[in-house]
Amino acid sequence: MFLFREAAMSDEDAIFELARHLNSLNLPPERPYIHELLQRSLASFRGSPDFDPTRRFLFVLEGDDGQVVGTSMIHAQHGDTDEPHVFFRVIQEERYADLRVTPNSEVHDVHMTHTMLYLGQTYDGPTELGGLVLRPELRHHPDKLGRLLSLARFVFISSHRGWFRDRLLAELLPPLVQGPGGTTRSPLWDALGHKFTGLTYHEADRLSRFNKEFIWRLFPTMPIHACLLPEGVQDIIGQVGPNTVGAKRLLESIGFQYSGRVDPFDGGPHYEADTDQVTIVRDTQGYAPVVGEPDPSAQPGIVAVTQDRAPHFRAVWTPAQAVFAADTPPGAPPTQVLVRREALQQLGVLAPGQDTPSPEARVLVALRPQRRYSDRVASVPPGARSPTGSLRLS
Repeated sequence: MFLFREAAMSDEDAIFELARHLNSLNLPPERPYIHELLQRSLASFRGSPDFDPTRRFLFVLEGDDGQVVGTSMIHAQHGDTDEPHVFFRVIQEERYADLRVTPNSEVHDVHMTHTMLYLGQTYDGPTELGGLVLRPELRHHPDKLGRLLSLARFVFISSHRGWFRDRLLAELLPPLVQGPGGTTRSPLWDALGHKFTGLTYHEADRLSRFNKEFIWRLFPTMPIHACLLPEGVQDIIGQVGPNTVGAKRLLESIGFQYSGRVDPFDGGPHYEADTDQVTIVRDTQGYAPVVGEPDPSAQPGIVAVTQDRAPHFRAVWTPAQAVFAADTPPGAPPTQVLVRREALQQLGVLAPGQDTPSPEARVLVALRPQRRYSDRVASVPPGARSPTGSLRLS
């Protein structure tokens, strides 16, 4: 069983090897960058209950053999006075004219719709979800590991709601190409950004990790007509690459929508959602864990634990079934959840050889994302509905 957990300093070598193997934009193979990121993440998990826009949370996915096979991140706020959130607004503008060469000639109507790119920025940006990297050979794993890497973050957000903004952002990668030497290239950057900055896509991406001021200073402030770009470049604005289609569908299933904004580097779409309307954030509930085998019809979901010491957050994907305690008053919601022994051991709730969790133990549970609460209760008789709407009841 794979474990999603907070990254530790001891993971630095494994994360560096993962980054070196993949050479991903989300996880550059630069040891100083990874080391600083880990330090900031550890400080973020240990932070006070107050909101801090500089927090960055780094998570890893660990296999049964202890090997780190993936990462994902949360930025508490993307865009501040030191480093604004920069984007293109994609706006469709219409133009119309009736043209005639002479007063007696036939009217020639011209109606055009132009895609315009407006450079924008904000110093009070949303919480950003990013840094999702998974080893390529595991992308089609039967346990759907990308789903756990992505969705477990929302359970963490639900459990520490005050640490995050009221709006969530996910920047999705568009179709990219491989240049000489295996370097990643963006057709939009080659056609636009490079002409205004003189930087390659790789150079611009690296610089933007520390300073985005060059975009605002060097890019045109007037709207850009996309029709002046090569046709192949126009076609990718706001589109996702083939390896990102699954991530887009997953985000849409929990409430994200295309915001009409794209990345100024590569044209990748920005997907956003109100934090409290994301299904997993909204529907995550706390239960007392009970060791057992859920019914075959029990829904799989994310089961997680939080604690005051490292690792502050751990999660697994496993079937879970809400059950009523013997002393539950009539009409009250269930307070316990039935979870397999293996999953509780992975979460550290159950020690080897221990038969039952401690009475104080609590787990967070989020049902599979494609089942919204309103959909789940719509066909259930009122007397059978669970106030939590999160799990199948026994």
